[in-house]
Amino acid sequence: MFVNRRDVQIQWGDCDPANIVYYPRYFAMFDDSTSTLFEVAGFSKQDLVRKYGLVGIPMVDTRSKFYIPSTYGDWITIETKIESIKRSSFEVKHNVYKGDALAIEGFETRVLVGRDPVNPDKLKSAPFPAEMVAKFTGS
Repeated sequence: MFVNRRDVQIQWGDCDPANIVYYPRYFAMFDDSTSTLFEVAGFSKQDLVRKYGLVGIPMVDTRSKFYIPSTYGDWITIETKIESIKRSSFEVKHNVYKGDALAIEGFETRVLVGRDPVNPDKLKSAPFPAEMVAKFTGS
């Protein structure tokens, strides 16, 4: 399974008045982490568009479990991997660590989408390219 880890320092603007990270900020971090996962795996946004004819990888479902809060100046590590791949949808898991402790579990369901060949003004799900499946699953 292909995994990417990135360190993030919590910024002043990430926090609410109680100096705790305002939870939607984590979802923005997860979105960046998913994009980074694709980039590090060798599938840049430009590749998705030019090589595979995709428009993007929109999120269709998300949720998180919060265990340990973070505050301004803290460093966290976000570990991101694709847990499963179906025809066009896939499940992403983000584990956030504060030191060695699991602070957050984040979950996303995303879909590969391209232009609908019948109506280019609309989007349509697109099948996962075999080389992407192989890279992310290790098979």
